[in-house]
Parts: sequence; structure tokens; C-alpha cells
Amino acid sequence: MTILITNDDGIYSPGIAALARIASRFGKVTVIAPDVEQSSMGHAVTHSRPLSLKKSPIAFEGDGIEAWRVNGTPADCVALGSHLYAHTDIVLSGINMGPNLGNGMWHSGTLAAAKQAVLLGMRGIALSTPVGKTEPDFEALAPYVEKTLAILFENPDLALYNVNFPQQPKGIQWTRQSVRLYDGKIVPGVDPMGRKHYWFTVTPLEPAEEGTDRYAVENDYVSITPLRLDLTDERRLKEVLIKQPVS
Repeated sequence: MTILITNDDGIYSPGIAALARIASRFGKVTVIAPDVEQSSMGHAVTHSRPLSLKKSPIAFEGDGIEAWRVNGTPADCVALGSHLYAHTDIVLSGINMGPNLGNGMWHSGTLAAAKQAVLLGMRGIALSTPVGKTEPDFEALAPYVEKTLAILFENPDLALYNVNFPQQPKGIQWTRQSVRLYDGKIVPGVDPMGRKHYWFTVTPLEPAEEGTDRYAVENDYVSITPLRLDLTDERRLKEVLIKQPVS
């Protein structure tokens, strides 16, 4: 199995190093990741300037893993990687430093890389974990990361998955995306130079429902959510076609 690994935290993130070492037990691993952090970049792609690729051995020395850094987005890295390594079987994105749950999927650069893989005809898996005051304990998470990959690698079909690991897992659950309404809030502030700035934050208006990704992680279960690229609301489409058929 040929595995391409990327992320949106950048080539020097401990999460990508941990994932590369675990994934190397399943096949040949190559790392191609952004040269700087690209969190919340979503599915942005670079079209107004050329991309450059530079060798990046620092985080992966001694592991026998070839690693490259790119001056682009997570989606760029997957596109470039699929060109340079045309026989890639699967793309792993992560392990992201911070969760990608529920509505967060819409702007996640981590998940965008996995989506880009599927758009290009490969399997894509995004992996994330919450971050507290200290870095995640990737050694403690390793058995669950390996078990999750083993489960998902058994499926040879073209597929897209979003995986989230709690800090101290006690099991694994299949879940659906948590979709909740939020109260958007702008928090004004002043920088040391006296200039005004603003933070955008949200407060959920509803608790997480049982069976969702957020509920699983809140209760210390690894969440595996199968996704698809087709965003069509089929129920709504059926309703409007009945009410307002188009001739």
C-alpha cells in the first residue's frame, strides 16, 4: 500500500510525525505538507503563483520516511503529491492539533485534504484530536490510531472518512456529523499599539445529539464518520420537485 500523508498544521507538527510512523506499519509512506500552518484554510487551492517543493528531513530523520514541504495549502499538497506519486492508494490528513467535528468540517483544512484525495480518485481519511494546555499524548493515542487505520484500510472502495480521537479513548464508534445552530459573536479588542481588532467566536445553541461525532468524543470514544462529496439535500429536492415540477 502506498500512503501519502499531509495536514494543515504544517510539516513540523508532532501530529503528522506520529501519524507517519503509525501508518508506515501498513505500507510505504511519503509526507507532503504545508511549510507553515494552514489551519481553517478549507478547500483553498493556489492558482495565482507556482508551488515549490523542498526536502524536509528534520521531523522524520531515522524513520526512513521521505518528507517534503510545500508553500501551499493542504489541498495543494494532495494535488502535487498525486502528480509526483501517481500510484498513491490512500491519503491521510492529520493528526490535526484540534478537533474537526460537526460544523467545523466546513472550514477544516485537514478534511479538505482528504476531500481533495477523493476528488482525484483516491481514498481520503482526516484524523484530528483535541488540544488542551499541553500537546496531545500521541504515544497514548497510538494504539487507537493503528486500530482505526486497520478498520478503514480493510475497505478498498473509494471513500471519505473523518476521524476524531478524544484525549483518553475508551472505544471506537461509527457516527454521523453533528449539525448544530450557533450564536455568532464578535469580540472587540485592542492590540499593544492601540489598534482595534476583532475575534469571531460562536456559542452552540443545542447540545450534541447521541450518535453524532461530537457526542462520541465528548464521551471519550473515537468517532469515525463516513462522508460524501455530494451535498445535495435529497429530501428537500424531492419535496420541491413534487410541489414545483420543472417542465
